[in-house]
Amino acid sequence: MEKGYSHSRTSEHRLKRNRRRLILIAIILFVAGCITFIAIKVSDSKPHAPTQELAKKTDSGSSNVKASAGAKGKAASPKNDPDVEDGAFVEKYLNQQMLGQMPDGADGKKVAYLSFDDGPSVTVTPQILDILKKQKVKATFFIVGKEANENEHTRNLIKRIVKEGHAIGNHTYSHNYKYLYPNRRVNTDHVMQEIEKNNQVLKSILGPEFSTRMIRFPGGHMTWNRRNPQGMAALDKVLRQKDYHQVDWNVLTKDAEGRSKKAPALINQFIRSVKGREKAIILMHDTYGKEETAKALPQIIEYLKKQGYEFKVMK
Repeated sequence: MEKGYSHSRTSEHRLKRNRRRLILIAIILFVAGCITFIAIKVSDSKPHAPTQELAKKTDSGSSNVKASAGAKGKAASPKNDPDVEDGAFVEKYLNQQMLGQMPDGADGKKVAYLSFDDGPSVTVTPQILDILKKQKVKATFFIVGKEANENEHTRNLIKRIVKEGHAIGNHTYSHNYKYLYPNRRVNTDHVMQEIEKNNQVLKSILGPEFSTRMIRFPGGHMTWNRRNPQGMAALDKVLRQKDYHQVDWNVLTKDAEGRSKKAPALINQFIRSVKGREKAIILMHDTYGKEETAKALPQIIEYLKKQGYEFKVMK
């Protein structure tokens, strides 16, 4: 009996020992699991070195792109290019001059702004561009959208004008006086429709980012302001709201007035017209039938150079 009781007690002690061991093992495993879990969380909360490096490179690349874009925008500003005149300056200068006032921009410096209307044409515009390139002079081309979109050759001429550093202005889409000025009255809606239609043509050729602030009305602002001052005042208000600047001229060769003239007559008329002009906004044409203008252009440029003029485009 005593022997059996002793055996039973021994078994009970062993069982208790085993239970304690199992509990201890369970505690150890639980603690180990907690430590592992915490370690994983801590590790995940820290970015890996390659990720940080990639983030730095990405941020740096983004900054470079922004800086480049900013620099590009800055370079495109008329105020930062010595060969470009702000269209607002030219508009104000001409308006004050036409009113008989001393223009605010009169500073003693002679500047010539060559401008060509009604193009492009496949016959005259290439000659004009060749001469300008040879003379190392830039000009402003006031484009008629219908002519620009005529065919692949005319579209390529628009691209060439921009590629060679010249400026482009808007001369309406059709140049149709009856539509723009019905009954000899300025129709603001029609003019703005034509300006925007021409803009779309130019964007289709030069890309969606292209824009121009320069406007020249067929017949000239001064002409229609005299004939219909109220109508022109209404149109001017819309132009200002859209940051457009209309420019006329104060020098001309009369290559589109009266009978056709030979190059010598155009040159003589130009010399008479430019006399006394500090800022010379010069009107010529590069449309069909203006070959004599192309012939006169080299001597006109040479005359301006000898008289001490520098050349600028209008934007």
